[in-house]
Amino acid sequence: MTNRRDFLKKGGIAVAGLAVAGSARATLFFDKSYVSNRPEMSKRHFVSSAVEKTIKKTVKNIKDPKLAWMFENCFPNTLDTTVEYGMKNGKPDTFVITGDIHAMWLRDSTAQVWPYLPLANQDDELKSLLAGVIHRQTQCVILDPYANAFNKDEHEKGEWMTDKTDMKPGLHERKWEIDSLCYTVRLAYHYWKVTGDTSVFDADWQKAAELIVQTFKEQQRKNGLGPYRFERETTRQLDTLSNGGLGRPLKPVGLINSSFRPSDDASTYGFLIPSNLFAVTSLNQLAEISNVVTGKSAFANTCLELAKEVDTAIKEYAIVSHPKYGKVYAFEVDGYGNATFMDDANVPSLLALPYLGCVDKNDPVYLNTRKLVWSEDNPYFFKGKVAEGIGGPHVGYDMVWPMSIIMKAMTSTNDAEIQACVTTLRNTDADTGFMHETFHKDDPSNFSRSWFAWANTLFGELILKLVNEGKQHLLKM
Repeated sequence: MTNRRDFLKKGGIAVAGLAVAGSARATLFFDKSYVSNRPEMSKRHFVSSAVEKTIKKTVKNIKDPKLAWMFENCFPNTLDTTVEYGMKNGKPDTFVITGDIHAMWLRDSTAQVWPYLPLANQDDELKSLLAGVIHRQTQCVILDPYANAFNKDEHEKGEWMTDKTDMKPGLHERKWEIDSLCYTVRLAYHYWKVTGDTSVFDADWQKAAELIVQTFKEQQRKNGLGPYRFERETTRQLDTLSNGGLGRPLKPVGLINSSFRPSDDASTYGFLIPSNLFAVTSLNQLAEISNVVTGKSAFANTCLELAKEVDTAIKEYAIVSHPKYGKVYAFEVDGYGNATFMDDANVPSLLALPYLGCVDKNDPVYLNTRKLVWSEDNPYFFKGKVAEGIGGPHVGYDMVWPMSIIMKAMTSTNDAEIQACVTTLRNTDADTGFMHETFHKDDPSNFSRSWFAWANTLFGELILKLVNEGKQHLLKM
């Protein structure tokens, strides 16, 4: 099976589920030199009337023909190419692949369908598809709350079954990442807030919620090291954990260990701060659901107590004085006084904290942190001839993640900064009409992952946000 980091380091857009340029399909905009790269209608996995209407309406407000073309290609990419929707046990069931790998990451699947959530009340079938993602994620968490990625069924074989951890049928990969569980809460909570539908909070969902909290508590490591171990035979240092699969030592201070980052790379120090902040947000959301919907006040109190404990520990151990930027959020700490000053492009990141509802975008500590991570004082910030942005060790030196540029725009309060981000995204697609995992800071034709649905729909979300906020003037190139 193709590894998610090595798939198509460089290439065109002729991949499964995507159309090749030059086909005869009609495009929605006036410049006929741009032809839609969406799959033919008969080959699209799911068609939403609300999404199609949104595309048509939005394209009319984008004066730059290339940006309009890119939006039309990218925004529906998850629905066009990655969702497998059906019914299971009388409930909607939606399996969402990342693109080039037939497996469902809890993080990616939430992020991929997230931009469609505001449209749920305009399209009953889309609403059902979103509920199906929640039901599928619920079953994934029940199967194993420590796993990050799952196969469609227990008969499908993945490439990581030989990992030295508690692998079981149905798992694709078992890397413990706090954000995997947070993303399941994020989708269910906001689905409820948008639609008012509480049917997703069934007995299985409540069981999964309890497992989430149990897992968070286990990984505080206050009562021992917990049940999770992970080792892999690999040439990549960050694909395995040291110390017999436990990772580097941590001092139990109330923070939650995340053995791996959202990039699926091993953490240096296990208390990964963006993910701990995300956990605080998720625990507060779980408490609200428990108080308002399920009526489990005792569980709600447990969630609130844990959220307060983690938040207090963040304030004490994760806000660190930097010699140049003042008080900032460290990327990782270990409770012993060690900290990393950096950021990784994958979300949750320090840059993306306001996007996830974890901090206010005008918070002074966040603003200091933002300056740090978008500078050459972040070892994974790369600046070249065509672009600047944040990368990470997952792909390596000089490779900028479009996701980081999108997040900079999403969290910015400066129109000029936002427009600069959009311009960079427009000019670094290698003329494919799609986002990629990464591209070289000097050469956008050198990119990884031709088919990366998360980045595509996230780009679409950014463009739609700007149009809906009346900032379409920032889309004039």
